[in-house]
Amino acid sequence: MNARSVPLRWRLPVLASGGFSLLAGLYSALLLLGLPVPAPQRPLEQVHGPVLVLGFVGTLVALERAVALRARWALLAPACSGAGAMALVLTGPNLAGRLLIMLASVLLLLIYRQLWRRQPGPALLAQGLGALAWYAATLLWLAGFNVPEIVPWLATFVVATIAGERLELAHLALPAHGVRWFLAALAALTAGATAAALWPRGGAYLFGLGLLATVAWLAIYDVARRTVRGAGLPRYVAVGLLSGYAWLALAGLLWAGAGPVTAGPRYDATLHSVFLGFTMSMIFAHAPVILPAVLRRPLPYRPWMYAPLMLLHATLAARVLIGDALAVPTVWRWAGVGNILAVLGFLGGAVATVLTAGPSARRPAVGTPIAPAVR
Repeated sequence: MNARSVPLRWRLPVLASGGFSLLAGLYSALLLLGLPVPAPQRPLEQVHGPVLVLGFVGTLVALERAVALRARWALLAPACSGAGAMALVLTGPNLAGRLLIMLASVLLLLIYRQLWRRQPGPALLAQGLGALAWYAATLLWLAGFNVPEIVPWLATFVVATIAGERLELAHLALPAHGVRWFLAALAALTAGATAAALWPRGGAYLFGLGLLATVAWLAIYDVARRTVRGAGLPRYVAVGLLSGYAWLALAGLLWAGAGPVTAGPRYDATLHSVFLGFTMSMIFAHAPVILPAVLRRPLPYRPWMYAPLMLLHATLAARVLIGDALAVPTVWRWAGVGNILAVLGFLGGAVATVLTAGPSARRPAVGTPIAPAVR
């Protein structure tokens, strides 16, 4: 199949559903922060996490993988996750929305199965594990588990997916013991997420250790340690990655050192260290490559990209270190608003840059996996 097997006109509505999930998730964040904004009739706060993690991030990952596979049927995966998230937003935490999101994870697993036939390896195994974690999270949610109880599986989805992509870059210079370390860390992560659902106390400690082992591997073997000394896009990507790893390490320490948590300031700190500090930082860093591959429109690097990245980390630090740790509600609330402004600022800047970028900035990497382009 050629690189245009998934027409652009099919990708745009799917990408739009992911954007809708992002905006709905940010609006629900305003509600959770207690700000005086109009409240919808549906309990949007109850689906805040799944809509952002699976409806937004999941749709982006599945869409990029569908483009990489170059098969039209693969577009069903991000279409289902986007439609499921929209159903959750518009009608509340209903069965249909959860089933659609679970179906998306099954289809993503089928995509990875096809990609495995082309080029098997530990990197793709890790990304497949991420899709399996997505499936496990939705299965538990359907079985009656509350969202806070499935957070380890949601975290495993994003961590395993991103770690697998980073391994794709490091594997040429990676010694055999480095691969074994990587696989052992993922095994601990998976065992911890599994145990956290069955035996929450012991499982949370194991999951935290798995996160720390994964972060240690990334800190030692990721090429970002070298490219951060460069300039332009490579340096920007490296700064985004390394700062995200620091937040993931904090989440690992909070789980490994203090055990399970499903509410309160420590829950807020742990949750947002993973899904804001780590995951959003990864998205900011990868956006100049992901969007050109998906949209066939350039998103060239611009120095302005540092501004929302730094705002994200500065406001998250205030939220976690002052708002959560010192129990200062005013700081927690307005730092949360700063988190939202950082994401919206990056989104607005990215849209403006895509619309104004000239054809000379166009990247030819249509259908290319995320990782090979983020050196």
